Amino acid sequence: MSKKSVAVVMGGYSDEYVVSLKSGQLIYDSLDRNLYDVYKVVILRDEWYFLDENNQKFQINKGDFSVNTDHNTPLKFDVCFNIIHGTPGENGILQAYWDAIGQKYTGCDFYQSALTFNKKDTLAVLSKYGIPSAKSVYLRKGEEINVDEIIETLGLPVFVKPNQSGSSLGISKVKEKSELIAATETAFKEDDEILIESFLNGMEVSVGVIDYKGETIVLGITEIVPKNEFFDYEAKYEGASEEITPARIDDETRIRVEEIAKRAYNSLGMSGFSRSEYILMDGIPYMLEMNTNPGFSPASILPQQAKIYGISITDLCGNEVEKALNKNK
Repeated sequence: MSKKSVAVVMGGYSDEYVVSLKSGQLIYDSLDRNLYDVYKVVILRDEWYFLDENNQKFQINKGDFSVNTDHNTPLKFDVCFNIIHGTPGENGILQAYWDAIGQKYTGCDFYQSALTFNKKDTLAVLSKYGIPSAKSVYLRKGEEINVDEIIETLGLPVFVKPNQSGSSLGISKVKEKSELIAATETAFKEDDEILIESFLNGMEVSVGVIDYKGETIVLGITEIVPKNEFFDYEAKYEGASEEITPARIDDETRIRVEEIAKRAYNSLGMSGFSRSEYILMDGIPYMLEMNTNPGFSPASILPQQAKIYGISITDLCGNEVEKALNKNK
């Protein structure tokens, strides 16, 4: 039986491309070479290219996502392992393109990617399934901002954040009424739509959920102990937070978090890796957001959770490839 060809597709157009390259490297190193021929593809705003084993670059043909190397026949991939964080791999753009050209890929479909990249819409959909979230006010760029009304609705402090899911850039915690307008300006630099959310005072947990061998499982619940005010970009990527897996919660709370995290995953029709963030208040998990292509570098939460759960990275990644191969296009 000939081996299937897998392109590990990494990079992206956002600041998170650096993390994506590390995530891609881990997956590239981990996939079973007895089962797959594994290749590296990097997608950046200025160029899409294939890297051969000598790190020589070959341009990707966007018409059918093939590569003309020095060999006679163009290289086509049986599966693309999508590990791009942020745009275009986590917001549906790449998935829709791959659907259009008939290319199989790992993870969720374009609709789930686009939906979960939009915090407001995700929380609105999930509220129909009984999944709680913070009270919030939604604003579009250019709309009038009534500070008194917002604070009357949400109280203080509040979090101000871009609506697009991404690397926590543009988020502020506002403790004083006088700081609110400046915080909205910071968030609007990152996105044309922003959310102002009531402050939830509780433990933040990060929950990895995947579909593994036909079953939705919670890989782990990680407690985030920020050294800063909250789990911001610096905490996420520069180690300014402590991550404790499993989280220090009682069994009753753990079971509730697992149940809600699975329900959120299944309600959205998710597939592949996911990591959602919740705040636990009085034992109730309030959802903040869902990431459909979470960090997967050796330092990231999902690989840590898999290790504790007892699933090897090789099996975790192989499971994704097999599901993608079996998808009916």
